[in-house]
Amino acid sequence: MGWQRQKHGLAVQQVMEEAGAKLCGGVMPAAVACGRTDAGVHALGQVVQMELPDFTPHRLREALNYHMKPHPVAVLRAAPAPADWSARFSAIWRSYRYVISNRPALPALEINRVWHVRQRLDEAAMHRAAQLLLGHHDFSSFRAAACQAKSPLRTLDELSVTREGERLIVHARARSFLHHQVRNMVGSLKMVGEGAWPEARVAEILAARRRAEAGPTAPAGGLYFVGVGYEAELGLT
Repeated sequence: MGWQRQKHGLAVQQVMEEAGAKLCGGVMPAAVACGRTDAGVHALGQVVQMELPDFTPHRLREALNYHMKPHPVAVLRAAPAPADWSARFSAIWRSYRYVISNRPALPALEINRVWHVRQRLDEAAMHRAAQLLLGHHDFSSFRAAACQAKSPLRTLDELSVTREGERLIVHARARSFLHHQVRNMVGSLKMVGEGAWPEARVAEILAARRRAEAGPTAPAGGLYFVGVGYEAELGLT
């Protein structure tokens, strides 16, 4: 279940707006998220803005969660938004985590939660290659064909690869990302990790500015939206 409303199928935005309507006398409030997530991608730190009655944060959270049952969507904290604040446009950074299960055996308890790669990956080589993508660049090589962003220019502040036992964790942070950018970067780094590409090829792919030069798009199930930063503290409770 992705974020944005769909003509066919359920989305998180629809679930939240319909719950909000229960508190607004049937009037559907617009839910604006700090970032979209595709179907299959998980959101651990999504921030959503809605115009709702002046309840206490605790009462508002409980009411929304009650009306969103039985869908797998939950409000963790709530707070009044500052004046002229936008969940989307006031964000100064967003962070994602991508998880690879790197072992021969299937991740039975984590199906659709990780990307299962049987072959041992060289996380150190992947991390070194990832550093070639840091900074302000044209990321057309890592942009989905359906991306609607006006410009392919983005500033990537962090891209790291670490191992935690049988898991590889890719962490990415930037003010904003292109559609599928993180998944496409991970797909290329995986090619380095398995020894199919030298580390330097990642820089060549970036410079080519052609999606066809990069690696495959990593599966949606391994990607997690983990957080967003704002200049002003929201006082979420």
